[in-house]
Amino acid sequence: MSVDPGGYRPATALPAGLPHGVRVGARAFAASLSLLIIVASGLAWVTFKNFTASVPHGDKVPALVSGETDPDGSATNILLIGNDTRAGATRAELNALHTGHDTTTVNADTMMVMHVPADGSRPTLVSFPRDSWVTIPGYGKGKINAAYPSAYNTARDAHKNEKEAESAGIIETIRTIHALTGLHIDHYMQVNLLGFYRISEAIGGVTVCLKAAQNATTDADAYGHGYSGINLPKGVSVIKGAQALAFVRQRHGLPQGDLDRIKRQQYFLKAAFSKVTSAGTLLNPFKMRDLLRAVGQSLLTDPDLDLLSLAQQLQSLTSGKIDFATIPNNGPKLIYPDGVETSIVEVDTAAVPAFVSHLSGKSDSALKQAKAAAPSTVTVDVLNGNGTAKVGSRNADALKRLGFRINTIDSTATTAATTVEYPSGKEAAAKAVLAAVPRAKAVETPSVSRVTLVIGTNSVMVTGVATPVTSRPAVPGSTPPKPAGGLGCID
Repeated sequence: MSVDPGGYRPATALPAGLPHGVRVGARAFAASLSLLIIVASGLAWVTFKNFTASVPHGDKVPALVSGETDPDGSATNILLIGNDTRAGATRAELNALHTGHDTTTVNADTMMVMHVPADGSRPTLVSFPRDSWVTIPGYGKGKINAAYPSAYNTARDAHKNEKEAESAGIIETIRTIHALTGLHIDHYMQVNLLGFYRISEAIGGVTVCLKAAQNATTDADAYGHGYSGINLPKGVSVIKGAQALAFVRQRHGLPQGDLDRIKRQQYFLKAAFSKVTSAGTLLNPFKMRDLLRAVGQSLLTDPDLDLLSLAQQLQSLTSGKIDFATIPNNGPKLIYPDGVETSIVEVDTAAVPAFVSHLSGKSDSALKQAKAAAPSTVTVDVLNGNGTAKVGSRNADALKRLGFRINTIDSTATTAATTVEYPSGKEAAAKAVLAAVPRAKAVETPSVSRVTLVIGTNSVMVTGVATPVTSRPAVPGSTPPKPAGGLGCID
């Protein structure tokens, strides 16, 4: 049985989607850490405590079944999920959101897991592309964003109320992520589409920079249909409300579609973290009031999540100490389940166990014990996951100057962290490359045949390679705002 979001029959007037994932669910960036931005911002505890008392709760997270172990021990994993319901929106807000006036649609296309290590080290936000082709327990193979509406529709058919149906969708998503990664999800937070719109308005917008103008011409499929409503010029813009939502929703017209949308989401979050934790927001009681009100109207959590404790645990976020990652994947691919052409993101299932081990802080003992090989004996593949042209070839040239041999130079899906991937038995070769790329992460990856250097967006390069900088011509007499956190421009 193959499951695709475009094939669902509606429940309570849910509109059917299109086969290439063209759905209102693309608007569901609302889950992407809007709450965590706030709880990590150091606001007055009395105000926050009053706020948490009014947050609604869904069902409990399923416990581990007998005999199962939690691969990351006492670390905390929080599912952040987007629900694109527009219930409660005013007509003006619906018009601004470019979503139509159906207030009964419920889909979820944004899924992230916040991994918070028990030892207090940096948390990691792991993104799951909405088109990831996975096994959905009880429903067969499908895109990961099909998990939520599958269970939601089933619950509504059984005459469950709205909160029960949303809880069913969340729990099915949790089961799907557990089946894929083995990670036990401890808690969840769901924020709806309208909440994201109101939150971005409450903080006064976020500064972003685009490499090229984006509008109805770029944001369209092969048939000329536009989706996000984006209309932003090349260069720096301060965005909020509808355009903030459009910025993180767009995937048509971007080089790598859904994977580039995840890059947009992570970029926006970094800028938003900086904006919310700035004195201009924290010390403004009116902004904080509006921010809490926007979140409180839009949140659903599990009943065991202690928001106050989580806020204290995540205080490091105020200084931007958070890593971003995406589940290992081989990029977009066309498949033909049941004879129907379907565009998916192919998960690199062979690399997932090593990814989870690294996420959990478990190091490869063989790598630890290995002695670095001589560079002249090591052949390396170099993949550009930075998103900037020629970064791969520049790093490959630097490796050559250090004595390494280069086999392949290519590009890959945008990735947050620079990594040295290596197959079992190549630990000595990997250690040699790690010495040439300070601060790169090592990941044993069964799907690679030799040591592979993947250049990420975190500015970690081969020794001697300068970090790429995107510059814009200065306008005489003006000083345009810059994206927060030293961010450059993005597709």
